[in-house]
Amino acid sequence: MVKNSSSVKAFWLSFLISGAAVPLGPLSATAQIQDTSTPEVALEASAVPRATPDAALAGGKIEIPQLAAITADTNSAVDRALPDTDAAWVNRALPQTDIATVDRALPETDIATVDRALPETDIATVDPALPQTDAATVDRALPETDIATVDPALPQTDAAWVNRALPQTDAAWVNRTTTAPEITEAIRELPPQKLEIANSPQSQQVAEASKVADISSETGTADDLSIQEDAAQVTSVSQLSDVRPTDWAFQALQSLVERYGCIAGYPDGTFRGNRAMTRYEFAAGLNACLDQITKQLGGSTGNLVKREDLLALQRLQEEFAAELATLRGRVDALEARTAELEANQFSTTTKLNGFAWFNLSGAFAGKGVRVEAIDGNAAPLDRVAGRDPVTNRPIVQRVDDPEITFSHLIWLTLTTSFTGKDQLVTQLAVGNGNSPANQYTSPGLFNTFGTPFLDQTAGVNPNEVILRELYYQFPVSNSLQVVIGPRINFYRYFDNNNFSFFVDGASSFNSNNSTLLTATKRGAGALALWDISRRLKLRLGYLGESMEFLPSSVFNSASNPSQGLFGGTNTSTAELTFSPSDRANLRFLYSRSNIQQIGGLIGAPNGRPLNGLADDGFGGRLGNATANTYSFNFDWSLSRRFGLFGRYGYAETNIFPKTDRPDGTIKTQSYMLGFALPDLFKKGAVFTASFLVPFDVTGGRRFLVSGGGNGGKQYELEATYYLPVTENISLVPAFYAIWNANNFDNNPTIFVGNLRTQFSF
Repeated sequence: MVKNSSSVKAFWLSFLISGAAVPLGPLSATAQIQDTSTPEVALEASAVPRATPDAALAGGKIEIPQLAAITADTNSAVDRALPDTDAAWVNRALPQTDIATVDRALPETDIATVDRALPETDIATVDPALPQTDAATVDRALPETDIATVDPALPQTDAAWVNRALPQTDAAWVNRTTTAPEITEAIRELPPQKLEIANSPQSQQVAEASKVADISSETGTADDLSIQEDAAQVTSVSQLSDVRPTDWAFQALQSLVERYGCIAGYPDGTFRGNRAMTRYEFAAGLNACLDQITKQLGGSTGNLVKREDLLALQRLQEEFAAELATLRGRVDALEARTAELEANQFSTTTKLNGFAWFNLSGAFAGKGVRVEAIDGNAAPLDRVAGRDPVTNRPIVQRVDDPEITFSHLIWLTLTTSFTGKDQLVTQLAVGNGNSPANQYTSPGLFNTFGTPFLDQTAGVNPNEVILRELYYQFPVSNSLQVVIGPRINFYRYFDNNNFSFFVDGASSFNSNNSTLLTATKRGAGALALWDISRRLKLRLGYLGESMEFLPSSVFNSASNPSQGLFGGTNTSTAELTFSPSDRANLRFLYSRSNIQQIGGLIGAPNGRPLNGLADDGFGGRLGNATANTYSFNFDWSLSRRFGLFGRYGYAETNIFPKTDRPDGTIKTQSYMLGFALPDLFKKGAVFTASFLVPFDVTGGRRFLVSGGGNGGKQYELEATYYLPVTENISLVPAFYAIWNANNFDNNPTIFVGNLRTQFSF
């Protein structure tokens, strides 16, 4: 026996370390193994400065940029022809380009003689004639502009008399010979630039752009401009109804799009929003035109690209150089990432996720705990129950405190979908845990009270990789789904609870789910999942026993030809869930079980609703049994930071002795009530506390050779705190206190501590 002081010290030392666990505990071929699986679910630009428009002009010639439209606030003396547009008369020299003949007086500065009426403003009388462009050729008193002879009239606008001839470009004849001291400022001379002409065989190239196949939302273009191959093609920018033609760049791109059909918009012909195009959106369209024209230049039809289009394209490239560079960089990065994912992807149809747990556990009682077993020194899984031949009472032994353990558990889940709506689930598990709390259990109570659900092995033997789940789920209609498979997890679909889910809620076997509910925690069969309405759901299922933690030589009746899907242990279950609001859920369950006797005994681990073992009351053998279990389960979030949860179960197990003893019924109940504090101390954290009675025998105690105790009532108090450290790592300390263990009212109180480190991926 371990001394009191050393046990206490060792136990509290355990909370300085972190650990993890695995699914159900290893079980032997005896009928003294208990598992109570828990509910489960599928483990499923900064602004860029504009380039000056003058950068696109050839040396020796000057294109005059448009003036901003004159609004009603200018108070100009303007005779408007249309309500939204002001335009001056222009006499164009070339059909698509307007260039002013300039007699430069100084090599670096062009100034027009201006008769100013007010010291700060130049304005000309303008008679707008065309609807889309308002601008006259003006020599502004700013360092980058060429100025015409202007008669300033109003304080806020500069405009010259212009004779318009064509609709796309405006330039005035300017005779620069004199300088007015009032407005003299240096104007930058533009350097000559080379243009690549389609007719030149050595220069049939335009700066290439990466194809825009897919743009993430971070680029600011994905929701507004699609250039994907399956998008509807449009032949004019004006068809994209939410883009307004407000500046020269739009007009230039419009001309290119109409000639070369190089922008694809959404099928409804809009950019999905009544707003102006962003520069990045515009750059995406420009990039598409660059690609289209580059293809033509590189092919036999390259000579069909007009010189004027190349001029416009070059100017647009210069104006949107920063946006194009950013866009192409993002596309390159996206293409590289896509290539990497394609090269290293696990599967095109299958997703892999999983959990890994480290568990550090300790338990102590201070003195011997009574268990119903012939040999108290035997390992918990090797204990055998029996009766005293004289008194006919179950034999009782005492067991000492266990040592601290450190164990692991891993679940890997592969989810495959063939249609996008179905899923084939394959779950593998491996672990080596055996909770110290199991040291105190009578036969048939292994992995029940005071045992952290994740502190267990996955299969019969430690570190043995097993198939924990295998099933296929598919929709029949929008509201009905079917699940079929050789190993379906009962608790994935039944008896769920928002505050007792093993990942972040109450964490012991007895708190995770009803202790009486099913004899087939994993089974072969089929389920129907019917969402009748938003508030009402119905689950129906039939499972033949097929449990990974039990030896197939004795258990797993569904795959045994001598027992089969319907002849061995099996369970039929119905659950109706009513959700009166988004904050509350009420679940009503009924389960009918046919239970196979093992060695003439009925009980755990495949004998639920019994937690223990039963004979005929005198050590005689039993035949197969039947049981009816009724359960109620609720969770209720009273507020964002406070919730209540609980369960109640009642069951009757009908036993049929193979001796001359009469048939009998064992009546049991269990109940739990707890509260939860979500987001305690940290967002995502959850604290849960629960009080529960896992196995209260209300009738037929005389048939129990293990689990009945001396008529006492075992009850527990549990507390768990789930603390997310990162998105994928969590710490979960838990503490349990157990009174009247094994239903002996004279047993000492048992204390169990568990510190779990949880990794999810």
